[in-house]
Amino acid sequence: MTARLLAEDVVYRRGGRAVLDGVSLSIEPGEMVAVAGPSGSGKSSLLAVLGGLEPPDGGTVSLDGSPLRPGDPGQRRRYGLVLQGYGLLTLLTAAENVEIALQARGVFGQEARLLAGDALAELGIAGVSGKLVEKLSGGQQQRVAIARALVTTPDVVLADEPTAELDHASQSVVIDALRAAADRGAAVVIATHDPDVAAECDRALRFHEGRLAG
Repeated sequence: MTARLLAEDVVYRRGGRAVLDGVSLSIEPGEMVAVAGPSGSGKSSLLAVLGGLEPPDGGTVSLDGSPLRPGDPGQRRRYGLVLQGYGLLTLLTAAENVEIALQARGVFGQEARLLAGDALAELGIAGVSGKLVEKLSGGQQQRVAIARALVTTPDVVLADEPTAELDHASQSVVIDALRAAADRGAAVVIATHDPDVAAECDRALRFHEGRLAG
């Protein structure tokens, strides 16, 4: 399956302030799109709204023509999310954290272990699969979170600063993995302040103070 993600005139307020103000965009299946801009420009809020984590205060978001419904389990299963803070379970191993995403979709046992191992290998961290997350570096945890998001081959991938803590070689591994997801047909959106990351995408949407700046 593939998905087209559409936002029309989206408004999102926080503390009485419009963090997103009239944002319209379309992300097609197979596209890797950067949402670029400085901290505080609204990138993370946009990903939260596009991912159904936060409802918009105005406008609409749709997935393949159907309105996005925050909390809808069917729609949620079509997403792979990489959020700041990673959301890993620190007392589980790297592999177990990835397996949890598979188990939520009904994949268990040996199949889950093999798929988790492949996902970690794709991110260049097969060697940490049996280590507790709390023992990993920040960059390793970041790549575990990306492996967890990609292991279910989602239709939509939303990645918030997925290369922020990585060296150049590790950044290239992550970008290649996200590109591979797009090549499989996923709609991939990367929020980034790094112009080098934005340059690796098919196109870049420039954000400034909650608005698309062209």
